[in-house]
Amino acid sequence: MSTWQITGQYMETCNCTFLCPCITSNLSARPTEGDCKAAVTMRIDKGSKDGIELNGLSFIVMMHAPGAMAEGNITVGLIVDEAASDTQVEAITAIATGSAGGPMAALGPLVGRLAGVERRPIRYEADGLKHSVKAGELVDQACEGIASAADPALGIGVDNTVHPANSRLSLAKATRSKFNVFGIDWNDSSGTRNGHFAPFSWAG
Repeated sequence: MSTWQITGQYMETCNCTFLCPCITSNLSARPTEGDCKAAVTMRIDKGSKDGIELNGLSFIVMMHAPGAMAEGNITVGLIVDEAASDTQVEAITAIATGSAGGPMAALGPLVGRLAGVERRPIRYEADGLKHSVKAGELVDQACEGIASAADPALGIGVDNTVHPANSRLSLAKATRSKFNVFGIDWNDSSGTRNGHFAPFSWAG
């Protein structure tokens, strides 16, 4: 049986206006633009699968839902750090698609199409409440957390969610959100769109 564990940092931006209704409706609400376009980035700080080390690699799950996410028919594509070997790409693909179990397996019934895998250099940078990711010419995203008056260094969050990354997500606004891959196209820098970030720990 496959055994794996990865821990690291996650961020995402999507085309919904802040605050994305998916989080507060358990995925049942209609996205603010009618459809959902999202880039979910996972930076693996430490992890392995079946003896294959994955430390320092990142991947991005691209998603497009034509309506409410709970209604399914979601298109999913994967961008993997080009620094990954073929065996590392296979391991990450199994984790990211849910075929190896773990948190992403719960989304499996909602996925209508796997659009494929692209390999690009992925750079994830974090500075306090500011997070950004660039994956070649395919993804350029950044978000900034909503500072709390109680503790400005700690972003305001939402707890007990069904999000696969973490049950607690920091709330953020997307300061830059550009996707052009797998037919998922979006380009916004208005500062009015949704973002999230959180540490993650997955196992299967």
